[in-house]
Amino acid sequence: MSNCAIVGINWGDEGKGRMVDLIAADYDVVVRYQGGNNAGHTVVNEYGKFALHLIPSGVFSKGVVNVLGPGVVIDPEDLWKEISGLQKAGVPITPENFKISERASVVFPYHRELDGLEESRLKDRKYGSTLRGIAPVYSDKYQKKTVMMGELLRPEYLREHLANILEWKNLTLRNVYGAKGYELDDLLRWCGEFGSKLAPFICNTSKFLYEAEKAGKNMLFEAQLGALRDIDMGIYPYTSSSPSNSGYACVGAGIPGSRIDRTVGIVKAYSTCVGEGPFTCEWFGEEAEKLRAEGGEYGASTGRPRRVGPIDIVATRYGCQVQGATEVALTKMDILSYMEEIPICAQYELNGEKTDDFPFPADLPLAKPVLTSMPGWKCDISKVRTYEELPKAARDYIEYVEKEIGCRISYVSVGPERDAIIVR
Repeated sequence: MSNCAIVGINWGDEGKGRMVDLIAADYDVVVRYQGGNNAGHTVVNEYGKFALHLIPSGVFSKGVVNVLGPGVVIDPEDLWKEISGLQKAGVPITPENFKISERASVVFPYHRELDGLEESRLKDRKYGSTLRGIAPVYSDKYQKKTVMMGELLRPEYLREHLANILEWKNLTLRNVYGAKGYELDDLLRWCGEFGSKLAPFICNTSKFLYEAEKAGKNMLFEAQLGALRDIDMGIYPYTSSSPSNSGYACVGAGIPGSRIDRTVGIVKAYSTCVGEGPFTCEWFGEEAEKLRAEGGEYGASTGRPRRVGPIDIVATRYGCQVQGATEVALTKMDILSYMEEIPICAQYELNGEKTDDFPFPADLPLAKPVLTSMPGWKCDISKVRTYEELPKAARDYIEYVEKEIGCRISYVSVGPERDAIIVR
């Protein structure tokens, strides 16, 4: 038995989905352990191109069981759309290969509305929410005021529990934001419609995972976003609302007594960021537009243009430490092929001094990038499949990054397709 976590090292959008899709066939179970439908994993394979939001990226691998753990928050309506879309594309989604934890919290329409109302109230101080209701539902969860997916199968219990929650929630909507509020019967109909569709998939996933582990099955844990969006260790308050670090994998999966044997951290060959908050190495203007266009840098869930810049060694080193990365996959190396010189953010300057340490969140807006560069390779590397075939300049860049972040780069992605990968 071997357990592996695939995690983001930077601000998210590093290419985790393509790595899960690549190695999922080597595992028996793939578990998503945190987050909701507020970020996506883009996967390109024989079925087509997909932006997955909740369903684990192992769903394309035959014989793999995909699980949404209790640490995930689930919008039943959005999840059903995702399931339907995959099934229409010929991807099998059955109770045998896809399971939903009965303990996962439900994202209601009022969570989505509250998300938008609060962002509007904040105006130019907003956090850059995707407006999917994620912060409100996690807030409710830790106030012990959410509905769990298993309650959708228990209508009598659900009615009483939801009525109590809604009384409290409507006070906030009406008295704080001046909104209309929600009627219990309307929400119960919504629960009935999507709960009945998802019912075959809802089960005790912890029991399933414990039994799988006991049987010696290999498990792959899939994270959302990256280390710098982690609620505890990220660029707070411009973070996600859940722990996106590998240490939470077993807890969020519902098997807290288990362990991770291998942690693969995903890093882009350059930096990208969706949402608000400090981004020290950010580019603007024509330079940014060119990199964004070359890399197709638009959010998989939101479609928002990603902020871009050169690889950030300081942030990446910190991300590897936060995630406990045992190895790194460097993605989108092929995108840099148009550059004469490959820019690198090697250090930060803070209060007039150069530093290799990632700053405390309140100090981050004061940090300035200390830039260097390396020669580019100026040729198409998308067909290369062995490390030795890469141009020397590309190998030099990989080995420089590896040395500076202190973690071995074992995979190099040179395209979005499943086989566009170099294994070192």
